[in-house]
Amino acid sequence: MQKAMKKYFPVFVLPTAIAFIVGNTVPFIMAFYLSFCSFTTVNDAKFVGFTNYVKVFTDSTFLHSMLFSALFTIVTVILINVFAFLIALALTSKIRGTTIFRTVFFMPNLIGGIVLGYIWQLLLNGILAHWQKTLTYSSVYGFWGLVILLCWQQIGYMMIIYIAGIQNISSEMLEAAQVDGANWHQRLFSIIIPSVRPSIIICVFLTLTNGFKLFDQNLALTGGEPSHGTEMVALNIYNTFYGSSADYRGVGQAKAVIFAIILAIIGFAQMKIQSERGEK
Repeated sequence: MQKAMKKYFPVFVLPTAIAFIVGNTVPFIMAFYLSFCSFTTVNDAKFVGFTNYVKVFTDSTFLHSMLFSALFTIVTVILINVFAFLIALALTSKIRGTTIFRTVFFMPNLIGGIVLGYIWQLLLNGILAHWQKTLTYSSVYGFWGLVILLCWQQIGYMMIIYIAGIQNISSEMLEAAQVDGANWHQRLFSIIIPSVRPSIIICVFLTLTNGFKLFDQNLALTGGEPSHGTEMVALNIYNTFYGSSADYRGVGQAKAVIFAIILAIIGFAQMKIQSERGEK
């Protein structure tokens, strides 16, 4: 069996490897090169060195979008994980109708980001109209509108991961702790939370990357208004590349490379933490 696997391994791996190289590796190399160029199309690219990167770090809108995205990500990571964990705790207790509740909470994750953005735009603007305000009246309204939208979409998905982690906890261990006189808080902080730490790591990094790379919901809900005040990094890159003059396409490409590096660092951090947990 091992000999057969070694013999046919390249046959099964080769199509996926080719697709990965063509769809990911080659475009990233081209994108990295174009970030050092001024271009309208790929064929007329002219090398300009680090000029694009200098423009990136002197672009106030990009720096604001980075800070806005970082703050948004911190808030959503905390809220999504806290609420998802609490709901998972409730749905793994002995209450009736848990299957229905799980389905209902998970359903928002199935709705596309653009559709979700426009739905929540109508809902929130309808509520704010009572005070003669809109989501784009102030960046504060837009910020919390985005927080509500992402929490509503992501909590159900993270809840499923937490439920899987909680269900893997030995019931005998919890019963033994209860017999020994441990109250609910002691069982929670001494047994449940340490036992679901792998789920916590996965959910934290998922919400971290999902929050930081948010695009379609941002585009649909606020469009970055007012005056780029609610513009996140992905939307800022899009507006720079497609909304500015052709001279700024290289700048937009440089922003995209920086953004990709940040997301790669987050991904490598997750793998390192998970591998260290696995070794323990």
